[in-house]
Amino acid sequence: MAMSAVWTNRFRSALTILGIVIGITTVVTVSSLLAGLRKGIVVFFEEFGPNNVFLARVSGDPSEGMAPPKELKRRLMDPMYGDYILRTAPSVEMVGLQLFARGAGNSVVKVPGFETDRYQFSGADYNQTQISPREIREGRGFTQEEAARGAPSVVIGATLAEALFPAGGAVGKSLQLGNATYNIVGVFAPAKGGFFGENGLDTQILAPLNTVKMRYPASNTYFFTFKAKEGLRDQAIDEIRSAMRRIRKLPPSAEDDFNISTADSIIQNFDRVTGMVSLVAIALSALGLLVGGIGVMNIMLVSVTERTREIGVRKALGARRIDIVFQFLMEAMALTGLGGILGIIFSIAVTFLVSALVPSLPREVPPGAIIAGFTVSVMIGLFFGVWPATKAAQLDPVEALRYE
Repeated sequence: MAMSAVWTNRFRSALTILGIVIGITTVVTVSSLLAGLRKGIVVFFEEFGPNNVFLARVSGDPSEGMAPPKELKRRLMDPMYGDYILRTAPSVEMVGLQLFARGAGNSVVKVPGFETDRYQFSGADYNQTQISPREIREGRGFTQEEAARGAPSVVIGATLAEALFPAGGAVGKSLQLGNATYNIVGVFAPAKGGFFGENGLDTQILAPLNTVKMRYPASNTYFFTFKAKEGLRDQAIDEIRSAMRRIRKLPPSAEDDFNISTADSIIQNFDRVTGMVSLVAIALSALGLLVGGIGVMNIMLVSVTERTREIGVRKALGARRIDIVFQFLMEAMALTGLGGILGIIFSIAVTFLVSALVPSLPREVPPGAIIAGFTVSVMIGLFFGVWPATKAAQLDPVEALRYE
């Protein structure tokens, strides 16, 4: 009976639940996109190893491309820190070092017939390639001997390889960067996960650390990766922090002028940011739900007025107040529940559309968001339908039967 009443005035019902549809669509869509993005980021950082601890001058991107201005005023990192921490931190098993080339970004990478400016050039010592190993699709990584002598050997990311060598066969070829020529010894497999479907590692040019030092002597953006002994990661973090504060002579009251992070802590920071985004989305959708709820209450009041004689007939035939209340509450809940279902359908369609436009962005529609969206929509009908239902139940049957 409730669905029949909704269908009888379907155009009016559609306009009434528009706010509900918009609100539910917003919440579920944002939840789905954030869940997909988080899944990509979790996969991205899982590749760096659960026992690894990262040390850099700034937070965020270790290449310091988007570092906060305040953190850029910190003292530079010294490559000797790694050896000192390895000697003084019993929980640390191995240390790797990476250097981001300063000045390389002003050039383009060239091969015969192709060039691109979408790349990141950095150097790593041999330990770094062992602590955070990456799958190689073609060729090999540079050897310990090549790393020691600073050979012009590089391993490039999958996306960069496709841009420079569309027909394949990058291994064994050379690329030119600035005034230097480098031999491609390997191509990384596509990196897993990423931010908004993109992974910066896929455009990376990785060379031996000593090669970058020789080619770009002004480079000073160092990034350390410490491999903690099994089960001692938290202890390793404390030991690394203590060693850094000693070596940089920080007084007890001073804040750290360096950044220590792990894959878990980075994901937690991301969760805090997305939590704020979710709150904003909920606040915006709440406005739509409020408007929709008021619309439902208004249309139900109109419905009570239009169906006064019907209510009188029902009461005359023995319907109790609770029966009338239940009837109009069911109609209000059916109306908003239908709006919730439409909102969920639209949100899933939007999520699939975004996933089709950005194939590398994981598609994730949280079941909890769907259940919560439908439940909230039904509860809005229950809340805003109480007054009209109560008003209908309080009508005097004699007066209702006389109503024209």
